[in-house]
Amino acid sequence: MEVSTTLWVLTIVGLAALIAVDFFIGRKPHDVSIKEAGIWTVVWIVLAALFGLGLLVFSGGQPAGEFFAGFITEKSLSVDNLFVFVLIMAKFSVPSQYQQRVLLIGVLIALVLRAIFIAAGAAILSSFAWVFYIFGAFLIYTAWKLIQEARADESEEEWEENKLLKAAERRFGVADRYHGTKLWIEQNGKRVMTPMLVVMLAIGTTDVLFALDSIPAIFGLTQDPYIVFTANAFALMGLRQLYFLIGGLLKKLVHLSYGLSVILGFIGVKLVLHALHESGVHVPEISIPVSLGVICAVLIVTTITSLMASKKQAAAEAAQKETEGTPQDSVEAGRPQA
Repeated sequence: MEVSTTLWVLTIVGLAALIAVDFFIGRKPHDVSIKEAGIWTVVWIVLAALFGLGLLVFSGGQPAGEFFAGFITEKSLSVDNLFVFVLIMAKFSVPSQYQQRVLLIGVLIALVLRAIFIAAGAAILSSFAWVFYIFGAFLIYTAWKLIQEARADESEEEWEENKLLKAAERRFGVADRYHGTKLWIEQNGKRVMTPMLVVMLAIGTTDVLFALDSIPAIFGLTQDPYIVFTANAFALMGLRQLYFLIGGLLKKLVHLSYGLSVILGFIGVKLVLHALHESGVHVPEISIPVSLGVICAVLIVTTITSLMASKKQAAAEAAQKETEGTPQDSVEAGRPQA
């Protein structure tokens, strides 16, 4: 795509306006209901779909297909982020009425940092085609690592602060409690951060670690920085509402890691084939329609098998509890009535 500076500016202004509306509506701290989260989740998905249709009308099927494939991939990878967000919220004991504000600012920080990653990635790929080999190998390794972690079936992890966050806390100090939505306060004559600011930074900077696989993944689907950025923006901006909508459903997606590993491995192979093609080797390349079909199919199968496995596990646990309670019930039934 030939994207003018004017289009870039209009796109950023448009996204900023949508974020401002989102912020204005949810500016008052409150507990987010399932209804509110559901409505806004649908709104962001519809906006992404309209943007993709706009690309289809004005730029053709190729850019539109790349956007939808990138958006779905980034959305599915971002769901994995929610597990860590839950751990962070618990770690900092964030009051429920403040969680939506934390996620909004945290996601904005993540979006800015990802924009820097995207710009750097686009510059590197345009100058050094061999980087596709590195991206492809990294995604295949990440896919294998995800499978290993899923098979390990470890108990719930505990989130640890990164070095950047620890350095900020040492440098500025942190208040001992939340002060509403304030980010800085005066304490003992010194200006210190509140836990609210710390958890926002935690959300934003932790997302950078996820960007290490999601950015190469989307560059495996499209090398257009405009599509990469917009797909990431729409996927991230709907993440806050998704957190409240499927927070209780996350534990039921037991096969999510397997599905994500298949997607990352598939895109990694696609990148390697593309790199070989760029090097003059005659190998088949995977088209965007095929990529989109594989990604959607994997996510559908993963969701169905996850829900089936969770239902089966819940039934087994219920049967076990019933069995364990049977002897006691029998004793109680055999006692003479007073």
